[in-house]
Amino acid sequence: MSILIFVLILIFLFLSKKYFKRIKKNKNLDKILLEDILKSIYNFNQQNKDCSVDDLSNNLKKSNRQIQKSIDKIINHQLAEKIGKNILLTKTGKEYALKIIRYHRLYEKYLSEKTEYKESDWHKLAEEYEHNFSSEEADKLAAEIGNPVFDPHGDPIPTSDGQLPDEKSIPFTELKTNDVVVITHIEDEPSDIYNKIISKGIYKGIQIKFLGKFNNEYAFYANDKLCSLTTQEAQNINVGIPKLEKLHFGVLKKLSTLSIGEKGKIIGIAKSLKGKQRRRLMDMGIVPGTIIEAELESISGDLVAYNVRGTKIALRKNQTDKIYIEPI
Repeated sequence: MSILIFVLILIFLFLSKKYFKRIKKNKNLDKILLEDILKSIYNFNQQNKDCSVDDLSNNLKKSNRQIQKSIDKIINHQLAEKIGKNILLTKTGKEYALKIIRYHRLYEKYLSEKTEYKESDWHKLAEEYEHNFSSEEADKLAAEIGNPVFDPHGDPIPTSDGQLPDEKSIPFTELKTNDVVVITHIEDEPSDIYNKIISKGIYKGIQIKFLGKFNNEYAFYANDKLCSLTTQEAQNINVGIPKLEKLHFGVLKKLSTLSIGEKGKIIGIAKSLKGKQRRRLMDMGIVPGTIIEAELESISGDLVAYNVRGTKIALRKNQTDKIYIEPI
């Protein structure tokens, strides 16, 4: 009898452990959805768009039932209020949303500066990690990467007290022919549109000269290349006036275009090349004003040896395509 009781106790403990694990997991999923909803409401409110349960359901790819359940909790905790079908954040709700947005954008900045993750992966990784941050961890991370004001897409990073820096930019779609601007922001949602934009070599910080709209496409020069964007892509980009930057159109070349024996003067490194790769190139002397000469090419043609300040360095084409020069 005592053995039977002992076995029953073990079974009870095992089932209890599984039960409480499930409870904990469900609570965590509820928290993630609630925070995602708060962020979405914030974005709708900021754009002065109506925000209904249907809008949130479409935006977050969740059922109306799931969204409504979380909205009830959000309203019950006075994080939002409902006026008709429209949902608006309260002051407390906005503060909560900005806190999660701060975590997300800080982590994206960290991924871009300190890791080798692809740009197309930053948003997804930050979406997962933002729900596990504490305020103390966020402040520590911000200090580690120099307390940045903007994330790698150009979105402002809220401060620890929920303040946002001033943004002076206009939509890409408002550009006039021959405007010279720099891209200040690329919206990273929806991800399929964002990936199409970056696949064209467009990134935050790139300088462009706008040519005009032709056949429903926006045409412009970016570095030494003629590019175009669809209306949907252009609507996801903001631009600003370039400051303290030399304008280069028509004469800017990639280092990869140098033939053996030719020289060039380095103008800069594309801002799409970030983190460790960028710092490594700069450590090797790839900085503006440096004279560089192509000396030797590998049999495959992918690797070229260059003379930089009396030192030979070997670079691959995927690197030299992102280093810009003025031919000598």
